[in-house]
This record gives sequence, C-alpha cells and structure tokens, in this order.
Amino acid sequence: MRKTWKNLALGTLMLGGITTLAACSDSDSNGAPEKARLQISLTDDPGDYAEVWIDVKEIRINGSDADDQNWVPLPGVKAGAYNLLDLVNDKDTLLVDAEIPTGKLSQIRLVLGDNNYLITNEGERIALTTPSAQQSGLKLNIHQPVIGGIINKLTLDFDVAKSIVKAGNSGKYILKPVIRAVLEAVGGNIRGGVLPDSVQTAVLAIVGTDTVASTYSLNGGYLLRGIPAGAYNLHFLPTDTNFLPAVKLGVPVVLGQITTVDTVKLAHK
Repeated sequence: MRKTWKNLALGTLMLGGITTLAACSDSDSNGAPEKARLQISLTDDPGDYAEVWIDVKEIRINGSDADDQNWVPLPGVKAGAYNLLDLVNDKDTLLVDAEIPTGKLSQIRLVLGDNNYLITNEGERIALTTPSAQQSGLKLNIHQPVIGGIINKLTLDFDVAKSIVKAGNSGKYILKPVIRAVLEAVGGNIRGGVLPDSVQTAVLAIVGTDTVASTYSLNGGYLLRGIPAGAYNLHFLPTDTNFLPAVKLGVPVVLGQITTVDTVKLAHK
C-alpha cells in the first residue's frame, strides 16, 4: 500500500543510515547500478471451470542455456496457493520482486507443489496430477536481456484451457501448464545531488499524495531506481533540522533512461 509523503518521511527519518547502505550498495564506482530489478507476475486466460488452484513453491532463474546447472532460486517468492481464475481480464498477482545480476535471462523454472486442483462448475473438487518430467519445475525459455536499475517485469500468462488435460475415462486430470512469458522494461531512474553533502537527506518521488520511491543521499548523491515512466515531484527532507526541506516539481522519468536532476542546495532555517 502506498503512503503519503508525510508519513513516509517520518518513517525514513527514523531509519537513518541503515537505509542508506541498502539504497546505495548496488552501484559501482561510476554510480551505475550493478543489479537489475526483476518482478514476476502471474495472470491467466479463462477456462471452463469454477476454480483452478496451483501450488507455487519456488522460482529459479538461469542466465545460461544449460539444463542441469547454473539454476539460482529467487529470494522472496510469495509461495502459496493461487486461484488462476481470479487473475483473468488483465488482472495479475506479483509472485516475486528481486534484484538479480544484469545481463541475459535465459530460462526460468516455476516449481509447483502437490496441492494443485480444480473445482468444476458443479462444485466437484478434482486433484491435478503433474507429469514426472515436470517434478523439477516447469521450464520456460526467455532469452532476453535484463536492464540494470529499472523494473524488468516478466508476466507469466497461464492458459488454463490448454493446461488441463483429461486422462481418458479415468476421471483424472493432468496439469501440463501452457504459459506464455512476456518480459518488458517498465521503469526509469532519477539521479542527482544534494548540498551540503555532509547532510543526509531523504529523497522521495511523489505523484499527488502517493510516494512511489524513496532513498537517502550518500555523500551528497542519490539514485532512485525502477520508477514507472511519468512526471514526479521530488521532496528533499534533511535529517539535520537546521536545514529546510526542498522540492523539485515535474521531474520526468523515461522508460529505460536515467533523468539527471540539477543539484539541490539546502537552505538554513
């Protein structure tokens, strides 16, 4: 849930230097981000069932084409049961938001548990079995670059109608997921400076009353990463109460680009 800038300012000032390390540790000596932000969301095409539940356990990524090595589990995956039919008509749900190395994302594996089932339109619950070949996870080929410093959003479009197969007259249903993966860049960056550089300053990117991103300055510099394209008001809130807050209005953010903002000079009270 988004917060107003006043509420967030109070929280960020209490966090102090801890947030500074987290916000600035992913930059190289030139200030360029070394990590890419990857969001993976799940959506669905409709199927002729009342409910279809899948049991998400893990998501792994691979920067190479090897099947038997280089797989890395993503941290922070929201494991659990998801009803795919809640995610139709352009609705989606965020499965993970993680930082990964920049470069090429070749493959991902969506690892499911055993608690997959459907509810028929008549209210009957039927277990969905998974072929043995998919026990290690459903592999999807991506073969696209992930860009440092912006949001790279990967949408997994689950086709329910094609993914559920009735096994003859046995009454069993097999889950053979058919998923279309779409990777797109959806964010840009804002970079700038604050003087005096000895004053640690909270920097907030705000639209209306919603804070979209925030960070702290470090040695006078700051970088806000992965912000959706648009225009933002930047609020500068110094931790030293001898200085006044400052604002820059209408700062543009362009997809896949870094907007450099003129240095802000804080005024004494």
